[in-house]
Amino acid sequence: MTDETTRTPGAIAAQSVAARTKPSNYPEPFFSRMAGRTKRQLGDFFSLSNFGVNLTELSPGGESALLHAHTKQDEFIYVLEGHPTLVTEADETVLAPGMCAGFPAGGEAHQLVNRSDAIVRYLEIGDRRPGDSATYPKDDIQADLGPDGQWVFSRKDGSAY
Repeated sequence: MTDETTRTPGAIAAQSVAARTKPSNYPEPFFSRMAGRTKRQLGDFFSLSNFGVNLTELSPGGESALLHAHTKQDEFIYVLEGHPTLVTEADETVLAPGMCAGFPAGGEAHQLVNRSDAIVRYLEIGDRRPGDSATYPKDDIQADLGPDGQWVFSRKDGSAY
């Protein structure tokens, strides 16, 4: 018989996964820009190691991330609720529930912004390929994924935050 206290359940209500306690890994002055974002790390809850899945909520005025692009990681989002604005380097598009978008590694920088007066909820999925880096075309920051799976942030000139 399986001990229910150590078994990862096969199915759960996504909202029952506790929200991440730290809203961002970015250093200041970027950390505070993520105050309107809440992530529930569904992939981590199920001990997934090849890809991550987050149920993410943006309060009105919230941002998903800084405008960014990955060198090795593919990303995908699927809107569940609300009308986020997808911002890329070239365009802005208001999304609706049921819409999705994908961002291949090495592609265009992107972010979601909630410019509405209601909560936005979406799923974000990304792989966990080692050696990834992220570039931020509008901000003086860059990121490298360390061997421990943690992001290391620096300024574009290489100096540490």
